[in-house]
Amino acid sequence: MDGKKTAVILFQLGGPDSLNAVEPFLYNLFCDPDIFDFPLAFLFRKPLARMISQMRARSVQHHYIVIGGKSPILELTRQQAEALETELRKDIDAKVFVAMRYWHPKIDSVVENLKISNFDRFILLPLYPQYSKPTTASSINEWHRQCKKKKFNPPNEIVIKDFHQHPLYIEAIVGQINLTYNKFKNIPSKEIHLVFSAHGVPESLIASGDPYKDQIEKTVSAVISKGNWDSQHTLCYQSKVGPMKWLTPSLNDTINKLAGVGNRHLLVVPISFVTEHIETLQEIDVQTRQKATELGVKQFEMMPALNSHPKFIAALKDLVIKVIEKK
Repeated sequence: MDGKKTAVILFQLGGPDSLNAVEPFLYNLFCDPDIFDFPLAFLFRKPLARMISQMRARSVQHHYIVIGGKSPILELTRQQAEALETELRKDIDAKVFVAMRYWHPKIDSVVENLKISNFDRFILLPLYPQYSKPTTASSINEWHRQCKKKKFNPPNEIVIKDFHQHPLYIEAIVGQINLTYNKFKNIPSKEIHLVFSAHGVPESLIASGDPYKDQIEKTVSAVISKGNWDSQHTLCYQSKVGPMKWLTPSLNDTINKLAGVGNRHLLVVPISFVTEHIETLQEIDVQTRQKATELGVKQFEMMPALNSHPKFIAALKDLVIKVIEKK
């Protein structure tokens, strides 16, 4: 293309790589000023984070035991990075890096390594299709904090804030849903209810102007339109933490309601997650599956996360190439 050396940084949440890492991972999460912010937070955030992480560690460790004792998110994100780099290098001189928000490789170490590099351009690509302050903004803010701390001024920095309606991303989801439909043998699609489950956020965040809810709804609308199924569908939210009011309906309430009115075949789509991790593998595929079965659901299937789906990788490549062309 233009001969410039390009660094693409994929940002993700991260996850504990062992049971011993669960508590420090939670501590890092609860210390995030973009998630837990309140008056005088700078005085109390760390002690509160320590207390909450200690209180929650044992129960969260149990969840990780169920899925193998650690999070698969780093391995899967590295696979995405390798696939994206392979595709990008067909057209540009690019190298793709992984930066995790709350566990290794953390953003500070990635900045330290890139500080001594000789890239001409930096593309920041959070792997959150829908923009939100606790996810996309948190990663970008931490990147900038670490760059300032380490006196690193990346040249030609470009931020890709979201891709919630990218056609190839939508096609990848539709393809994964169609694969999951195939697991329902001899069941008409009109008898299968699609349950789109997104990670929840506090209602107050949306009230403050965060676009997450609107972008989630637009993603679901685009998927439904592209899929053209005759199944009914419901959008709900999961993973609530704390006493605040979060977006509703919850995944739990949705399963209760659907089972209560006679739905016996459910296909759950983890619409805001692009890799498997504890929210999909344990919260949906174990915990929610068990509840659905107890409520009389005959078949419960979860759409696999996109992971390194070729169309998803193609979507990421297209995002990178197009922002470069616009510069």
